[in-house]
Amino acid sequence: MPTRSSQSHSAGNDNLSRRNFLAGTTAAAAGLLVVGPQQAKATEASSKITLGLIGCGGRGNWIANLFQRHGGYQFVATADYFPDRAKTAALRLGAPESHAFSGLSGYKRLLDARPDAIVIISPPYFHPEQAAAGIEAGCHVYCAKPIAVDVPGCMTMAEAGRKGTEKKRTLLIDFQTRATTFYQEAVRRVHDGAIGKVVSGEAVYYGGPLRNDYDPNDPESKIRAWALDRVLSGDTITEQFIHALDVATWIIDAAPIKAYGACGKSGREDKGTCNDHFNAVYTFPKDVLVSFAGTQFGTGYGDIGCRMFGSDGMIDSHYGGLVHISGFHSYPGGRTPGIYEDGAVVNIAAFHKAIGKGDCSNTTVAPSVRSNLTTILGRTAAYKNGEVTWDEMLKAGEKLEFSTAGLKS
Repeated sequence: MPTRSSQSHSAGNDNLSRRNFLAGTTAAAAGLLVVGPQQAKATEASSKITLGLIGCGGRGNWIANLFQRHGGYQFVATADYFPDRAKTAALRLGAPESHAFSGLSGYKRLLDARPDAIVIISPPYFHPEQAAAGIEAGCHVYCAKPIAVDVPGCMTMAEAGRKGTEKKRTLLIDFQTRATTFYQEAVRRVHDGAIGKVVSGEAVYYGGPLRNDYDPNDPESKIRAWALDRVLSGDTITEQFIHALDVATWIIDAAPIKAYGACGKSGREDKGTCNDHFNAVYTFPKDVLVSFAGTQFGTGYGDIGCRMFGSDGMIDSHYGGLVHISGFHSYPGGRTPGIYEDGAVVNIAAFHKAIGKGDCSNTTVAPSVRSNLTTILGRTAAYKNGEVTWDEMLKAGEKLEFSTAGLKS
């Protein structure tokens, strides 16, 4: 993981066409090439997109399994701040032990191994720097949400998307909702006028507490329990609640003009610096008002939902639940119980297809920047316990800083 010293905010080789990885299998299919079992295995391996995994914690290992299940990828390197995590993941994924890198700069050494693509599942604070470095090194980039924790980081990621298009590199952001059929169809219908004029809405994220040991005096503890650290995660509204706010901005298809917010921490007793609840009212263009409420404590009820009310109907969506439209132009939609994994599986397949086709339009970047900035607007307003406009937020360009003192480079 990086020190962020080289840019405003948070990992190669040439295009896959250079590798001509289909040439051998095409010839074999035509009966022009006869190989033994070991040679066949090597040929099959060389036809896969080689990957470097940055972030080998729980979700990193989980999503690595999905990449392996796809069948079109091969891990060749891993990186994590903690050496044991990087080594264990490398051995499990079939990457050389010599390509298991650790420390804050481990991702840079991973890039020196020149994988075709990188998968970024590190703390969000590091995402922009690692993604930008990956694109610069000639890698395709698959990145978890949120893309950044502050305004400069969002701008860095936006530029990485633009540069990726210029350099013929794919950059995909892994939002599961946007890869789910019922969400896609419902939102498309809203954009086509199914609920008429959108007037108001609500977005909610009601979740339970995170259970990690966090020692505010131990920098390595902060890295290990980063989701409880306000700077490393961007606070709960950016790291967690973004799922609901991303759907809101997707449905409205616009960024908010301003937000009024408040937040606090009274439901959890951990030593982390993140708030456990946020409330905000967003004003979007055409006077569309969206209320937001998010919690990360307690038990008894949970939901990640977004409702938008229009002159002719309502869209009602729930992560893992029912997505539908009611009103004059209803859409029955359906339930999404497997969205967490199913959405990632779709995105992994889309990433592979885009690389193979040379599709570097990077269309997931701009909406991800917009929703990420929307969470930062709500966070900024909540910290102020007042109102902040979109333009004020961008002009201030606040950059969060994480001290790396006492950490291994």
